Amino acid sequence: MNPSMQECIDTCVNCHRVCLETFTQHCLKMGGAHVEQQHARLMLDCIQICQTCADFMLRGSELHQITCNACAEICQLCAEDCARFEGDEMRRCAETCSHCAQVCHEMAGTSARELAFA
Repeated sequence: MNPSMQECIDTCVNCHRVCLETFTQHCLKMGGAHVEQQHARLMLDCIQICQTCADFMLRGSELHQITCNACAEICQLCAEDCARFEGDEMRRCAETCSHCAQVCHEMAGTSARELAFA
C-alpha cells in the first residue's frame, strides 16, 4: 500500500476514534449545546464518514476519491463546529478533524492509478 494512502487511513481511523470518544465521553456528559441536534448530527456524520472512508481505502476501492472528498468536507465542518466550544476535549477534536480534512483533501486528488505507480 502506498504510504500516502496508509497515512490517510490512519488519520481517518484516528479521527473516528477521537470524535467518538469526544461525543460519548464529553459531549453527552456536558449536555446543553454539546448535544444540540445540529452539533450531535454533525459529529455522528463525521464519525461515520471517517470509518467509511478508511474502509474504502483499505479494500482498494477505485471510488476512494469520492469518500475522501466527502470526508474532507464533513471533517472541516465538524472542526469548525467543535472549535466554537471551550475546553481541551473540544479543541483536540477540532484539531483532529481539521488534520483529517487536510489529509483527505489531498487524497481526494489522488487517483488509484497514481497510487499504484507511486
